[in-house]
Amino acid sequence: MNRDRIGEYDALVLVSLVWFLGKFVRYLFPPLFESIQGAYGVSNATVGTAFTGFMVVYALLQFPSGAVADRLGPVRVIVAGAVVAGAGSLAVVFDAPFAALVAAMLVIGAGTGVHKTVSVRLIARVYPVRTGRMLGAHDTLGAMGGVAAPAVVVAVLSAPPAVAAVLARLPGADWRAPFLLTGVLAVSLAVATGLRLRGDERLGAENDADGDDSPGAGEYFRLFRNPRFSAFVLVTVGFSFAHNGLVAFLPLYLSRAAELPSSTANLLYSLVFAVTFVQLATGDLSDRVGRFPVMVATLGLAATALVALVALPGFGGGAVAAAVVVAAFGLGSHGFQPVRSAYLMELLPERLAGGGLGVVRTLLMGAGALAPGAVGVVADAVGFRPAFALLAGSMGVAAVVAAGLWLTE
Repeated sequence: MNRDRIGEYDALVLVSLVWFLGKFVRYLFPPLFESIQGAYGVSNATVGTAFTGFMVVYALLQFPSGAVADRLGPVRVIVAGAVVAGAGSLAVVFDAPFAALVAAMLVIGAGTGVHKTVSVRLIARVYPVRTGRMLGAHDTLGAMGGVAAPAVVVAVLSAPPAVAAVLARLPGADWRAPFLLTGVLAVSLAVATGLRLRGDERLGAENDADGDDSPGAGEYFRLFRNPRFSAFVLVTVGFSFAHNGLVAFLPLYLSRAAELPSSTANLLYSLVFAVTFVQLATGDLSDRVGRFPVMVATLGLAATALVALVALPGFGGGAVAAAVVVAAFGLGSHGFQPVRSAYLMELLPERLAGGGLGVVRTLLMGAGALAPGAVGVVADAVGFRPAFALLAGSMGVAAVVAAGLWLTE
């Protein structure tokens, strides 16, 4: 079928916009922790654990979503996930007990959790010659959701009187308004994706898997007998724990430990995601100079930034210093991610690449899911600076192990 120039990119645009909304709704929660605590009177540990629940559900659906997509096709799974996430977002709009808010967060986690693994499969099929470039664009647009979410929160919470009067007509408090927008857009995108991509010939057959040839579960677990594979999984787990712990609590850390205004803290939070374009450069650089030099450099930068963030309150660093440190962390963490994926696909045997990636992704997302709860508990017990020191240690371990793998390569 002949397609015009715009139509050629319809699949990329649609699934990337769904991913953007998935990241947007995920990163709406951390800037709203303070508002949620004010509305419900809950602790750091409670909101952190609620966000951990969100991330646990998200992590657990990584592997099953790919298996279901093999049977039903990726378009159906992506559409269903967007509808579920949209329904969860709309549920947050209404005033309800804290347990209902947590339940809605879990529903959103389920809806967004099915997307990434399945979208990678879809994009690889539709754009087999330009897979790397298209996945880079997909991930970059998704990360922009993290840039937009804090800005939207600041705009809503500091809205002028005329806008505040409109927000007051919503069924819940003003901080719930962004979820109305997310819910409506998610359902609309689900409909558009289903109508546009259903039966798309570029996706080929719905089920290419041959059940008789499918590797057993034991083969995936035997991958861990390879010391280099297990060591690299440790690198990804350490990185994920540190990264997710920071993105869950950075706004509160900057406002409470670094004593910055909440609006400033939320805007600085968006810097973590604003530098996402660095992954386009680090992925290309790793093709030319090797994976490990780039991974060690980016992990080292992220670890150094975390140490500086812990030291920032003690040195009386203001907004400018905080902005530099946060941007450095964003450069290091985003710069690492595409190189991690490239190396992992080189490390895995071809026959086990899909399932192996699913197993590793489940582990790293599971570790990341535990981080918000851990940070919340430590912050309540001994303060935010020790909690962020724990994250710095986790990132430092990842950098050291990666360096060891480089030296023994």
